[in-house]
Amino acid sequence: MDPAFLITAFVTLFVVIDPIGMTPLFLALTQGADARTRRSIGLRACFIAALLLSIFALLGDALLQFIGISMPAFQIAGGILLFLTALDMLFDRRSARRQDHADSGVAAPADDPSVFPLAMPLIAGPGAMATMILLTNETGRSMEGIAMVLVVMLAVITMVMVLFLSAGLLERVLRRTGTMVVTRLLGMLLAALSVQFVIDGARAIGVI
Repeated sequence: MDPAFLITAFVTLFVVIDPIGMTPLFLALTQGADARTRRSIGLRACFIAALLLSIFALLGDALLQFIGISMPAFQIAGGILLFLTALDMLFDRRSARRQDHADSGVAAPADDPSVFPLAMPLIAGPGAMATMILLTNETGRSMEGIAMVLVVMLAVITMVMVLFLSAGLLERVLRRTGTMVVTRLLGMLLAALSVQFVIDGARAIGVI
């Protein structure tokens, strides 16, 4: 396998997944959770994202064609779902729900962000899924080529996991006020990102 291709694959996935930019989002989405819960959410999100990206590396083209779903449709759907999450962050609805459940003593499994939006579409988003398909296609879909792309992907996901596990330190630095400011700011950025997903999908099918 060409080392230049591996470097290109790593840089491409690193930029698309953006582990550094993902950490503040993880912090905002797990605001108010204790260290053990946050660690569990982070590990589960990374495992699910790695599994999804592996599936798309191995079966991406065939899977989408079989179901009849285009990548632009994936982008538009992911953008809409991500926008709803951004609204929760902007209006602090997630924290309010956590407080309600804490007061009542009832767990809130539906409020667990590990599957959505962390694993998908933030880590394993439409861009990352499309990138895995493109990279494996560039290798001629040989078993060796696919294996190397999977190793590169796992290296990037490992970086995401390490940064997630260190999110508590960032929260202690920011404190309550700083965390609230960052949450609102990232809500705005997340809303813009979700709209960009929709625009990219619409452009890909020729609507705009």
